[in-house]
This record gives sequence, structure tokens and C-alpha cells, in this order.
Amino acid sequence: MEKERESLGSRLGFILLSAGCAIGLGNVWRFPAITGKYGGGAFVLIYLIFLIILGAPIMVMEFAIGRASKKNIGGALKTLEPKGTKWHYYGHVAIAGNYILMMFYTTVTGWLFSYMFHTAKGDFNSLNTDQISAYFGNMLQNPISQTFWMIIAVIIALFIVGRGLENSVEKITKIMMTLLIALMLILAIHSVLLEGGATGLKFYLAPNFSNLTKYGISETIFAAMGQAFFTLSLGIGSMTVFGSYIDKKHTLTGESMRIIALDTLVAIVSGLIIFPACFAFNIDPGAGPGLLFVTLPNIFNQMGGGRIWGTLFFIFMSFAALSTLIAVFENIISYWIDVWKIDRKKASIVNVFVVIILSIPCILGFNHWAGFQPFGAGTNILDLEDFFVSTTLLPLGSMIFLLFCCNKKFGWGFKNFTKEADEGKGIKFPQWARIYVTYILPLIVLFIFIQGYISTFNK
Repeated sequence: MEKERESLGSRLGFILLSAGCAIGLGNVWRFPAITGKYGGGAFVLIYLIFLIILGAPIMVMEFAIGRASKKNIGGALKTLEPKGTKWHYYGHVAIAGNYILMMFYTTVTGWLFSYMFHTAKGDFNSLNTDQISAYFGNMLQNPISQTFWMIIAVIIALFIVGRGLENSVEKITKIMMTLLIALMLILAIHSVLLEGGATGLKFYLAPNFSNLTKYGISETIFAAMGQAFFTLSLGIGSMTVFGSYIDKKHTLTGESMRIIALDTLVAIVSGLIIFPACFAFNIDPGAGPGLLFVTLPNIFNQMGGGRIWGTLFFIFMSFAALSTLIAVFENIISYWIDVWKIDRKKASIVNVFVVIILSIPCILGFNHWAGFQPFGAGTNILDLEDFFVSTTLLPLGSMIFLLFCCNKKFGWGFKNFTKEADEGKGIKFPQWARIYVTYILPLIVLFIFIQGYISTFNK
């Protein structure tokens, strides 16, 4: 007799887990960086529009596939596909995408754990700007230290997942996400009240469309489109698994909008933390990755109580990254349970070793294997791994979900999709959107896919 599938204990758990998967470094690192680069408030406005018209429909489709099949992505497409079709092949590709994502996300999470520890210890207190910059460079050159913190991140995340869905993953995610939002609000209030912070607030929240001309409107629109598309972690089945754990009491469109709202809140509040601080201390808000590991530690050094604020900031960053690790590992482990019939604890123990080994190349790419530059000078193994996930599998997978849910003859079909999506109380999936999701949205996703390749190889 097949063991009954685990389920989430509450609607809040589903929303926070799904949001935790979407909320990650894309919200609290990439979003402020590209918002700063492309002109602040005007970019935010364009981003929010694309978040609704691009991300929301695909998220509803992922949830619907999961809830209708009661399976992880590894078995969901096979359960729903018409007889004789081969949609289920993508399920295994999607899980491979989850592993590739973990190959570099665990390393970056380890960096955040390291900074949280060293900030709390006060190791940055006596360092000047050049020394803090050198510290980050030295960390990248030290594979032993990076591996140590990466292993800590993997063990914590898989320990939580291994203890069970409702009694561990759901409970701990609720606590962690609540603390994350509370920490963010405290940091944002502090940052906004800094002397000079009001200028950063105006830059961030007041749309000034003249700022868009620096990089060109078309490039800015593509950047907003790409960020809106990638921030929700769509295309590799991460949302499918959480759809498989929930009941039919609420419509999936309504639930998706709540999750997107929470994801957006985190991104917006991240900007409230970073932009006022940057303007208060005359720092370029478009500084990119260096903003997080070089610029912000310098800002905290100049603040009253900077050690405390810096520690809180990197705790919040670590929580954001860890929430994604837990969600993606849940997807991976549920695949082992559903497809290979291996119990949760055993699958988690095995994957501790698998993911640690798979994460080593990313770490070595910054030091011993730094000579391998897949996309030209200055690129590394992390860039290659991110290319496979962000530029290839996320749009490819989203295209497959769109075609599967909108193609009646060869796929699941729009009628079956909307019937599942509309079960329960709440917002229904709009019937007028059928033409849009069947013919227009796939072309937009295809454009993002092609433009991503052009941007990568035409530098």
C-alpha cells in the first residue's frame, strides 16, 4: 500500500513556503542593484507591471499542475499528459535544474553566513575601504573557508527538510520568514531616518523617466522584464511541488497574487534599506555585487551601532538565501520520494553529500580553476551555472508550462487548467486571458530566452 503523501498544515504555511522559494538573492541583492543602475522609481514601476503580466500566469499554471497531479514535477506532467505524449521528460530536466541552482546558491549562502559571523565578531570594525574590499577578494581565494561555510548552509537546509514537511519545513519557514520581514522593517526604518537618506528615498520611489534614457528605454524594459520573470523562480518545478501539498479551498490565482505581493514587498523594502544608506554615505547604488560584500560593510562601519546593524542585515540576508535553499531542497527531496520511493530522511542524508560535492566547482572557479572563463574575461564557473538555470531552464520550463496548459490537443489544455486553478474561494483565472497566455505570453518568454543568449554571447 502506497504511503499517503505529506501535506502542509495551513494556508499560511503554503504562502510563506512558496514566497520563501521566490524570495532570495534576486530580491535583496539583484533587485536593488539593477534598480539603481536603471534609474530608480521609473524602473520599479515598469518592473511591477511585468511582474503581473509575466509572472502571475505562469505561477498559477505551476501550482495547478502540482495540485491536480498531487506530484512533484518529476511525476506531475506524466500524470496529466495525454497518453502517448512525452511532456514528462522535462520533469527530470527540471530537477537537474534544481541541482544546478544549488551548485552555486549554496556557495553564495555560505558567503552570507561568513559575513554574518565576522560582522557579529567585529572583524570589519577596524578595516578601511580598501581592506574590506581586499577581505572579500581574500575570501574568494580561500577554497577551504568557502567550503566550510557552504557545508554549514547545506547541512542546515537539508536537516530542516529531512525532519519532515509540516513539522519542520513549514514550522521553521514560518518563523524564519516572520523574522526576516521584521528584520527588514527595522533596518528600513533605520536607513530611511539616516541624515541624507531622504534623497535616496526620492530616487527610489519617485518615478523620473528621464533616468531611463541613460541606458535606453528598450534595455531598461528588458531588464525589468527579466527581473520580473526570474524573481519568482518559475520554470523548474519549484512551485509545482508546493501546489501538490495544498487543498482546494482557495483559488490558485488568488494565492499566486498573495505570494507575488509578499515577494514584491521584500524586494521593495530591500530598496528602502539600501538606497537611503547609499545616498546618506555618497555611495553608488548601482554598484552591483560589490554593494553587498564591500560597500555595505563600509557603510555599517560609518554608522552609530554599525556592528549591530551590520549583523542584523546579514542575518536577514542569510534568512532570505536559506529560505530558497529549503524550498529548492524540498523540491529535490520530494522527487526522490515520489519517483525513486526513497524515504525523506535517507534522501536528505544522501543529498547532503551529493550537493556538497556538486558545489565544489563553483568555489574552485574563484581560485584554482579561475583560468576557466566560459564567457570571456572576468567570468567563472558560477556564471556558467547561473546561465544554465536563469538564461536557459527558467524560460524553457516556463514555455513548456505555458504550452502544456494551453494546448488542448497535445497537452493538458486550457479548460482543464482553469478548472483546477478556479477550484475554491477567491479570484478566478480570467477567461479573457486565454488568447494572451496561448499566443502572446509564449512569444514574450521566447523573446526573453533569445535575448538572454544574445546578451550572454554578444558582449
